[in-house]
Amino acid sequence: MSMSTPLRESILDQLRSGHWRAGDRLPTERELSERFGVSRTTVRKALLELKQQGLIEQTVGSGTYVAEQVGARLGQRVQQDSSQHTSPAELMEARLAMEPAIIDMAIRNANQADLQRMEACCANAEAAETLEAFEHWDAELHQAIADAAHNSFVANVFTLMKTVRAQGDWGQLKKKSVTSERRLAYQAEHRAIVGALRDRDAVRARELTLAHLLHVRQNLLGY
Repeated sequence: MSMSTPLRESILDQLRSGHWRAGDRLPTERELSERFGVSRTTVRKALLELKQQGLIEQTVGSGTYVAEQVGARLGQRVQQDSSQHTSPAELMEARLAMEPAIIDMAIRNANQADLQRMEACCANAEAAETLEAFEHWDAELHQAIADAAHNSFVANVFTLMKTVRAQGDWGQLKKKSVTSERRLAYQAEHRAIVGALRDRDAVRARELTLAHLLHVRQNLLGY
């Protein structure tokens, strides 16, 4: 492990906890060197890594400061870390728990623009010439349904799930599991879900969503 790693992680802990906030001035290189018992070169390397991630800013002659966008940058790190350590089985379990559960919110809050976005996602998925393009519009449809709930927390969670879907493990499993017949079935299931949402039929939309996800799990994971 690089000597700069413990120092970098310690600074990250201070940022995550809010001990150091946007605009705060960090200790000098000499102070960090003495506090952690590492060389000034090691301190510079750790600070450079944090600067490259947009978490700190350095001004010649003034010092090192916590970046104004530190909160957003830390949020992106959480998303990346979560997506890299979430297995397809874990993602599928979360989808089964959450996607049917937000249907009532989507039914209650979806507007005409939301429904048109869902229809467009279906049309683009059906027109997709590659599995990658189909998977993109598949994910966009599920995101559109989540966004139709008009709840920022729900939307953020589904954005994270979409990020996990973009990782290699899910993509490799999808590539192995999707045949032309299964893709046609998924497209029909998507259309049925959107139709139920358009009809404001919560019971049917929940049932169709659950059945679709169980179908995907069976094809993807074999159970």
